[in-house]
Formats: sequence, C-alpha cells, structure tokens
Amino acid sequence: MTTDPTSAASAIPPGDPAREAAARQVAAWSGRPGAPVVRSFFDPATFTATHVVHDPATRQAAVVDSVLDYDPASGRTGHDSAAAVLAYLRAEGLEVAWQLETHVHADHLSAAPWLQGQVGGALGIGAEIVRVQAVFGKIFNAGTAFARDGSQFDRLFTDGDTFRLGQIDAIALHVPGHTPADMAFVIGDAAFIGDTLFMPDFGTARADFPGGDARTLYRSTRRLLSLPDATRLFLCHDYGGPERPDFAWETTVGAERTGNIHVHDGVDEDSFVAMRTARDATLDLPRLIMPSVQVNMRGGRLPEPESNGTRYIKIPLDTL
Repeated sequence: MTTDPTSAASAIPPGDPAREAAARQVAAWSGRPGAPVVRSFFDPATFTATHVVHDPATRQAAVVDSVLDYDPASGRTGHDSAAAVLAYLRAEGLEVAWQLETHVHADHLSAAPWLQGQVGGALGIGAEIVRVQAVFGKIFNAGTAFARDGSQFDRLFTDGDTFRLGQIDAIALHVPGHTPADMAFVIGDAAFIGDTLFMPDFGTARADFPGGDARTLYRSTRRLLSLPDATRLFLCHDYGGPERPDFAWETTVGAERTGNIHVHDGVDEDSFVAMRTARDATLDLPRLIMPSVQVNMRGGRLPEPESNGTRYIKIPLDTL
C-alpha cells in the first residue's frame, strides 16, 4: 500500500523541513501486504467504536480507542464496555502489543490503562499530545505535578513512524485539524482514523476545539483519501444518518472519495472551510468534554486522590 506523494505533502505546512521529510517517508512507504482481522465494539452511550485489530498469522493485536464507562450524574466509572473487549481478547487468545489512542478524546474516557493492566500492550498516541497537554493543562489549572511532555504514554508517534503488528507492517500518519494531535494508524489494508472522517452520509469531524483548524482538517482528509480506494477505514464514532437508522463505523477510501457529503472529490479547500466553520458555530460542546479531556490528557488515568482519598473532576466555569 502506498500514499500519493503530492497528496501526502499537502497536509504539511510549507517550509517545515522535518515534516516535509516525514511526508516523503510516508510517500515512499510500501507496507507488507496484509489483511488484519478487525472486531469492533460500539458504545451507544458515547457513540464510540473501539476496534481490536490483529494479525491472523501471529495473533498479535492492538486495541484502538477503548472506552471507560462514566456516568456524569453520579461521577461513577465502570468497565462494562472494556470488559467486553477483554473477553474477546481472551477468547481469541490474542497477544496485545498496543493500546492505541487516535487523539485526546473529548467525548469519552479511555479505558487503555485498565486494559493494559489486564492484558498489557504499549500505550501509544501522537507526539503532538504535548500541545494538547499544554493548552488543557492551563484550562484545568493542572499544576506543576501534571507533566506536559507526553510521559504518561509509552510511545509518542511522529508522522511517518513505522511499526509492525505481528507480520503486518503499519505506519502512523499525523492528521491534525480536529485536534493538533490526531493520528491515523494504517495497519495493512486497514486504517484507524479517529474522528477525522465519519461515515460518508455524516461528513467530517468538527474543528473548533482549542488547537483545531478547519483548513488543516481539510488537508488531513485529502491525505487519508490518497490511500488506495480499497483501504478499509475504521472510524471512532457514528451518530447515524438521516436515512440510515443503524450505526456504522467501517467504510472505504473509495466510498468516502465519491460519497462523503463534506469532502468528496471536487470539494475545494475554501468551500470546505466555509462549510465547516459555519457548522461548528452551531454545535454544542460534547457532553463529556470536561471529564474526558482531563482524564485522557493523562493517558486515561484518573486524577490523583486528594487528601480525603477521593478523586475529583474539575469544571472550569465560563471558560470553554
């Protein structure tokens, strides 16, 4: 599988030699042919799809974008969603190599640390997590005890980093715009793209969070759509469609290129930016943004207990 050099470079700010070099690496990359097995778990409370991807030859697996149950009314957490993933991993006899996060989610809490404690796997996220930590560390007044260097994670992926899942080659692509730190993980013929694209009838992710940018998001979508048409795309969320009652989280590059209502072939950058900016102005903040970002910027770990032994989520007033 290869990416188109021109399209890959279009997501890179001009004059950034390091990123341009990474774009050339991505363009030249040719993954070893492989079709990993993917099993997805949908959490209707947060509209989140967690994906377990594994190499059928070696049984080595990665968990992408896991969910920790959280009730905002009571402040209680739970592991029912993650336990379903765990049961599948054990039933299939999979060896977990990775717990991958496509970005710092604003709509659900990550269960990666809990799953890591059960079945292992290195916790990975994009290296630009440090930008998100810097911004939200201030918003939540996290204090000097909160490290803003990404050290809560085992691996910080940069654009063009390659790795393997068993015998299947994989590559990490930086696809910012929704947030500064969004990553897509291309594993064989499957790409796990987080919130950058939704199902064709729902369009694209919002770009109005701190550090988000609609123009950058457009370039990232075009980069993803430069992958071969048959590439399977696995999405982090689905909210249904106007004429589609069922939830869905798998599509293809070809289907997105021809049918995505926001970025199908022929939509230019300025038109997309105008549409995305106007649409984002009408959207409410995600219901779980306060607990989600506080926890996920810490690698999915809950805040440390205070002197009374209780953990607390902060709610900054009149800030976001």
